[in-house]
Amino acid sequence: MVRRSKCYANSHAEPFWSHFKVKLLDGGHFHDLAEAKLEVSHHIACNNAERRHSALDYLALNQFVIQLNNTSLLCLA
Repeated sequence: MVRRSKCYANSHAEPFWSHFKVKLLDGGHFHDLAEAKLEVSHHIACNNAERRHSALDYLALNQFVIQLNNTSLLCLA
């Protein structure tokens, strides 16, 4: 976390929550807490697997992590 006066405190989280509100909630509601947890975890998993990020050279987060781990393993050898 950064100090309150810094404007970049939530800059990485804002796009995620914006997509979350538009795609998942869309004015609807959940019947119970279990349904809400299931939908939120599914949304996060899909977001990490599909959504491309310009900061990660237009890779999805899961692809970036795999590539990073492979590169790290090569450096150890």
